[in-house]
Amino acid sequence: MDVHQAQAFLTLAQELHFGRAAQRLHMAQPPLSRLIRKIEAELGAALFDRSTRGVALTPQGEALVEPARELVMQSQRIKEIVQRTQGGMIGRVRLGYAGPSVGHLVGPLARRVRQERPGIALELFSSQFSHRGLEKVTDGSLDLVIGRWDFLPAEVDSRVLAREELLLAVPAGHRLATFEIVPVTELAEEPWIVLPGRSAATLPNRLNLLGVAGGFLPRVVQVAPDSATLMLLVGAEMGIALTFSGVRDRVPAENVVFRRLGPEPGEVKVRLAWRQGDENPALAAVAELA
Repeated sequence: MDVHQAQAFLTLAQELHFGRAAQRLHMAQPPLSRLIRKIEAELGAALFDRSTRGVALTPQGEALVEPARELVMQSQRIKEIVQRTQGGMIGRVRLGYAGPSVGHLVGPLARRVRQERPGIALELFSSQFSHRGLEKVTDGSLDLVIGRWDFLPAEVDSRVLAREELLLAVPAGHRLATFEIVPVTELAEEPWIVLPGRSAATLPNRLNLLGVAGGFLPRVVQVAPDSATLMLLVGAEMGIALTFSGVRDRVPAENVVFRRLGPEPGEVKVRLAWRQGDENPALAAVAELA
């Protein structure tokens, strides 16, 4: 029994009169009679008793009422689900982000999605460095990623969520800690601790630009797996590092001080990025809420 047949059966079961049922179904009585006979033939059982006294449900017809009603309700629910999905009211969105330094942006966004789009399942994936998160967005394993990039490929759209400063992290007793603004020419002989990432990532790109401006090639002595470890290594006096004001404000850093650079290296934009042309309506809804 398909949905159309179930609707016809239920209407006749309610009216127990072919004329009134046909009128409700916006069809003529003979096609309705043929449809009911077809249903009975397919099921191998009479669903209605027809007599001069009127129409009545058989025991088989009585037993079929509730299943037919469930079939119609499920059909209506499926249509509603599709409509809500198309409208970005329900769906699934996988959001990647680096960690604590941008967590203050993730929390409010997740709350707002829950409040305004409760049908969207927002799945969070932390510890996604910007360059790796972007790779996962372009290959389809993430839908959205929050990160920092100086350059984005043409196939990626983005929205600025926050603006930060680029800072120099040095041990508290380091000679550079005495500067309020550290000239780039003072960085030539320093050992650097860096995060993973190719030159397209913000920190490696900015460090290379500092080297060009200061006339030096950065001497990298260690690669830290994350910002928290980076701050631990700087605090242990293993070297100095470039970082962001978001890290300074949200990642513990014992025995570390943060200094601005001169000349000013320019602001860093924290962005929400996604694949251009992605047709997931739930993604578009989350991006709009951001």
